[in-house]
Amino acid sequence: MTQSERKSEKMATEQKRDRTNLLALTGTAALVALAVNLAVSAFNSHKRRTKKKDLPGSSVRVNLSASEIRRLADRIIANSKVVHDRVASVPLDKVTYMNVVSPLAELEAQQSPMIQSCVFPKLVSTSDDVRKASAEAERRIDGHVLICSKREDVYRVIKAVSARGEWMSTEAKHYIQRLVRDFERNGLNLTGAKREQMQHLKAQIDELCFRYIKNLDDDGSFLLFSEAELAGLPPDFLKVLDTAENGKFKVTLRSNFVAAVLELCKVGRTRKMVAVAYGRRCGEDNLSVLKNLVQLRHKYARLLGYSNYADYVVDLRMAKTPSKVFEFLEDISINLSDLAAKELNILKDLKKKEEGDVSFGIEDLLYYAKRVEEQKFDLDFGALKQYFPFNLVLSGVFKIFQDLFGLRFEEISDAEVWHGDVRVFSVFDLSSGELLGYFYLDMYTREGKYGHTCVVALQNGALSLDGARQVAVALLISQFDKDIGGHPGLLRFSEVVNLFHEFGHVVQHICNRATFARFSGLRVDPDFVEIPAQVLENLCYERFALKLISGFHQDITKPIKDEICKSLKRWRHSFSALKLKQEIFYCLCVVRSF
Repeated sequence: MTQSERKSEKMATEQKRDRTNLLALTGTAALVALAVNLAVSAFNSHKRRTKKKDLPGSSVRVNLSASEIRRLADRIIANSKVVHDRVASVPLDKVTYMNVVSPLAELEAQQSPMIQSCVFPKLVSTSDDVRKASAEAERRIDGHVLICSKREDVYRVIKAVSARGEWMSTEAKHYIQRLVRDFERNGLNLTGAKREQMQHLKAQIDELCFRYIKNLDDDGSFLLFSEAELAGLPPDFLKVLDTAENGKFKVTLRSNFVAAVLELCKVGRTRKMVAVAYGRRCGEDNLSVLKNLVQLRHKYARLLGYSNYADYVVDLRMAKTPSKVFEFLEDISINLSDLAAKELNILKDLKKKEEGDVSFGIEDLLYYAKRVEEQKFDLDFGALKQYFPFNLVLSGVFKIFQDLFGLRFEEISDAEVWHGDVRVFSVFDLSSGELLGYFYLDMYTREGKYGHTCVVALQNGALSLDGARQVAVALLISQFDKDIGGHPGLLRFSEVVNLFHEFGHVVQHICNRATFARFSGLRVDPDFVEIPAQVLENLCYERFALKLISGFHQDITKPIKDEICKSLKRWRHSFSALKLKQEIFYCLCVVRSF
């Protein structure tokens, strides 16, 4: 080991010890110290990436080349086929939990991180070849999964185990019932002719879904505007926009850019152009896809004995029938009508006052709601943004989640990552010291990266056959902008709430203690999957949390004032009827399309 390597190792050890000490602190001292520590860690992670550290317990592989992704996909498919063949070969009179169910559960737990190693690069890789290889690997693996879901020989032995009723545990019983249900929803209990027809439809539906999403992911459309046409947008927003040869700004039709324009731009024509263009992205291609998709889904549901696709989908939900969904939504909508009409008239009156006798459109909702809210609640969201520097918000979010759930986060400065902006943290149980998992943060916008905020479950925390628990690994992707100097920028309050929500998914994934990978992490019933994150969002409007996640960017010891905290809590419910009416409208459109 060279002298420089020994020095680097010593620095890393000291930083790790300092992080551990910092996390033991509480109150303002902890917040300030943690914020400074995170900033130093981020700087050091950019300076030195020579020695890469493995993550104990993680089977996730990052930085695979295109050829490595293709080879790994081959191995995944081959190994899966071997296990399914072995399970299918068990005689029906000799089936047991251990020779049928356990191998399938173990396969799922082992292969999940390997599959994600192939799939997640399409969202984050800087290489076009890698993204293409990742997308192709996903299609091949999905195709293999589809084949496995059609295997009658595997279905027969699982059905035989289910018929015996010899459960290892309540969760094991649920797992077996879920396997049977999934096979039968794929038509394995139908006659041969109907099953073949249904499987053909399923392949067509999957292809159309993939094409629809890929069209949106690949869309790079933008609009050009002069600075005057973007009046109202802050200078730091304009700084991150590319410019065309004629000097106009390029507004890419990605959600983070569109939301900023619709909320802040004073020019009604600009807002309308952006809203219309955003709604028409991939319109010619995707409208055709949707039309075919609706028809094929209806045929698919009818083959399975449902009257329509909505019946097929809702059958797994708490509502059970589309009629209950309609009844629920329409009942809420009726009760909101009077209040929503009053709220809309307030916005129309303000637009008429500022823009003249011009019709009010959907593109005006966010802007004028924001204008009224600023006046009514004395909230200047542009000024408020000065109190939410990204690193400070993140450190405050960490502090809240660590205290709330009894966790300890430690940054791993020399872990292997796919881009210099990516950071990696380990998660420990505070009382026992048990390693629960890891999470990656890929927070800043860049070319070729997935254009929305989401959490990807890279590895689920399931139990292996020997009883050892597999650590959970999550990836949080976002699209925050850096400032002109390439440093973490300031966040809008809506972005703060969104960060809190998504980090709730990260903690939910890592803290889930289910036995089976099928139920671990975020793989809970669909009616529940958003509930933890939505509940945790509420903390963003509480005084104690706002004090922890805020601080003036030039002096982070000065959080937002108590009056602003109170105003934000009141503001949260403003125009709630109108906003909820809009959500209900979208829901009804989706359900009726089935």
